Amino acid sequence: MVKACNENIEKTLVLADQMLALADKGDEEREDVGCGVLYGILRDTGYRLKQLAEKEKASHMFKGSWPD
Repeated sequence: MVKACNENIEKTLVLADQMLALADKGDEEREDVGCGVLYGILRDTGYRLKQLAEKEKASHMFKGSWPD
């Protein structure tokens, strides 16, 4: 059984990937500079969120609280 805290980290990683995919799609389909700013912020936030979640996952793995 997966711990709830680990499941939430996994969901965060999925969410970050979805944010990055939406930023790419939105940037390709945008019609003005304002949308470019929006999707740029979304992309930056997605990368930062992913980085933090991966760091936390590694921490859980190091402590032995993450299943193989």
